[in-house]
Amino acid sequence: MLKRIVALAVLLPNVFFGQHTITGTFTPAEDYNVALLYKVTPTVSEYVTNSEIKDGVFEFKLEATATKGMYRIVYAIPQEDYNFDVIYNGKEDIELAFNSETGVEFKSSSENKLLASYKNSMSMITHSIGKFYREQSKDTLALKSIFKTQREAQSNFESLAKGTIALEFIKANTPYIPKTFEDVKTYVDNLKTHYFDHVDFTNKTLQSSNFFDERMLNYVFGLSYDDVDEFTNYKNNIDAFCNAMKNAPTETKRVLLVDLWQQMVDLGYENVANYISETHLIDVAKTLNDEDLVKGLRLFKNTSIGSKAPDFSFQIEKSGVKTNKKLSEISTAERYIIVFWSSSCSHCLDEIPQLQTFVKTQEAGKLKVIAIGLEDEPQAWKNLIDNYPEFIHVYGEGKWENKIGDAYGVTATPTYFILNKAKEIVAKPEDVETLKMFFEEE
Repeated sequence: MLKRIVALAVLLPNVFFGQHTITGTFTPAEDYNVALLYKVTPTVSEYVTNSEIKDGVFEFKLEATATKGMYRIVYAIPQEDYNFDVIYNGKEDIELAFNSETGVEFKSSSENKLLASYKNSMSMITHSIGKFYREQSKDTLALKSIFKTQREAQSNFESLAKGTIALEFIKANTPYIPKTFEDVKTYVDNLKTHYFDHVDFTNKTLQSSNFFDERMLNYVFGLSYDDVDEFTNYKNNIDAFCNAMKNAPTETKRVLLVDLWQQMVDLGYENVANYISETHLIDVAKTLNDEDLVKGLRLFKNTSIGSKAPDFSFQIEKSGVKTNKKLSEISTAERYIIVFWSSSCSHCLDEIPQLQTFVKTQEAGKLKVIAIGLEDEPQAWKNLIDNYPEFIHVYGEGKWENKIGDAYGVTATPTYFILNKAKEIVAKPEDVETLKMFFEEE
């Protein structure tokens, strides 16, 4: 018994002293309720623990078995948008402060503070370079001095970070540094050419962080030429980025390209989003046998502005005679509005009458509405459609499992599409007010 007690006395201190914490404050405090902690690896984010945020303060207690590496703190939903990375080296507590405007600041943790200091120092030097070029200074010695400072800073931080996880990020962030004076065009050209020189897309530490994503977005959106149109700039940058990460694991390519695609979708750059999918992402999805992704990308392309609207059949009744027609066959108006609605949708019951009123103000032959009622059963829909005799009504049987709705990627009602005479999609207004503005601005 005595031996067991002695053994416990030896083990317990190791358990208690091996446990570390991640603590911090969120401001403004009232905006945050719960924080989640994940251990991130190249293939999965493993949930570790959570903490209630009280008056802006949180604390994660890490078990002694917690392994060093990359961790991610999530503070809101969607999780992929509201998070930041933390390095845990298994040797120290971490204290931080987070503000939605200024980001994360590490109060304690040698590795995280070192990496933050590196980023801040290099940012200040980059600012000095930009200021030199913006002011069109002729003092070439001054620019050479800035480059010398940048080179020394990079070397010093690499030395300070030796043996740490932070070193992986510092080395990967190594900027292009000229050895002599370069004019602004030469410098920008070389900056773009060498942007990914030190980025190892097979590095598991980098794969377990937001580093690749940040690097990608900074390159695609941040490096462009004034004498090239926006689409060409994006296209060239996307191609260059994909070439740089050609040796990356396929799953890494998928994650990055999906995020870039979504960024373009959110910004309304549908032609760029479709370029990403058609030129790069669909091939990646096929390699991974990700049929759902391929289907989703093609669906988006088919319903993008400029695309021919997916065709479908419906019946037109005139003088008691029903005639089968296709969207592609009708030619009764200059513009067509396809609206997906439902008799059980309160927003629809508010907007459909407004749509009717608006259409009545237009010249005869200018607009035709094709209203597709996504319904579980027809009776309520039938009771309403007589109120809108100007519309072509189509019964969308199966509601969310309807073929026409699926072809248009409809996930909510009301959803609007505006077509030209050739049945090409020219706009996808979010609501009836945006729809009216489209026609008012024509």
